[in-house]
Amino acid sequence: MTTPVPQGFGPDRSERLPMPPLDTLDAAQRAAAEALIAGPRKGVRGPFIPLLRSPRLLDGLARTGETLRFGSVLPQRVNEFVTLIVARHTSNQFEWAIHHPLALAAGTAREALDDLAEGRRPRAMSEDEAAGWAFARAVLDRHGVDDATYADAVGRWGEQGVVELTALIGYFTCVCWIMNVARTPAQAAPEGGPLRPFPA
Repeated sequence: MTTPVPQGFGPDRSERLPMPPLDTLDAAQRAAAEALIAGPRKGVRGPFIPLLRSPRLLDGLARTGETLRFGSVLPQRVNEFVTLIVARHTSNQFEWAIHHPLALAAGTAREALDDLAEGRRPRAMSEDEAAGWAFARAVLDRHGVDDATYADAVGRWGEQGVVELTALIGYFTCVCWIMNVARTPAQAAPEGGPLRPFPA
């Protein structure tokens, strides 16, 4: 059995909002948990553990995440790569551990993920990944995109893709923040180990 990886880099990494005992869940919480178990996630994990405190919010975010992960027009390789850009930006151990192997399986170069983990611009990117990197970094760093970056993204993925790419960045930023505050641990570390803090 793997040892959970603590979330965050502070001196106290104890989980603030762990999974509530099942016998304490109210009807709305039980319904939300059952929907997660019956859906593509097959369980209550990651951000949905702290989100059980707000079942209506959990339901809305779960549906949004399902659309972005499993129903987007974006190529899976871009989807997974951009998710990891957000995970590194927020230093979120859970999403990094989950999406690292998915990005490799989708075709992202290991060297690109190694660079990303160290906070560097990845050198081994496909053209689509480079476009996703430019778009995501602009949104995360400057809260918008310039005309050239926007035009490149529209040319690749259309207006729907641009909307879904922007929403993907926002969705994963949201759930990473929730887990960072809750100190939700990752279930396991990816190859190469957990994320390390950036230099102060």
